[in-house]
Amino acid sequence: MESALKPFRVLAYVVGVMLLILCVAMVLRYGFGNAELSKITAPIHGGFYMIYLIAVMNLGMKARWTWPYMLGIMLGGTVPFLSFYVERKVTQRVQNTSATAEA
Repeated sequence: MESALKPFRVLAYVVGVMLLILCVAMVLRYGFGNAELSKITAPIHGGFYMIYLIAVMNLGMKARWTWPYMLGIMLGGTVPFLSFYVERKVTQRVQNTSATAEA
């Protein structure tokens, strides 16, 4: 389970940062008529989000999470700042589960 946690954590941060950049790009696009940044950022965020979904599935299957819980974690990459919170909670849950299993 620990081997699946690290890619999840990295991707949660990457997706979170890219989503924040995408939000700025959208403000520039629709507020100021400058679409350049959003044309670059949107596909990059989308690609990283797809990889994030795979990382969540990988970790969720190894941790034996329920489907509703996994879907909630997957949605963490769609709301600004939520992926950072979700990453912290998931990391704590996995580490607590690992500590309990070792004891």
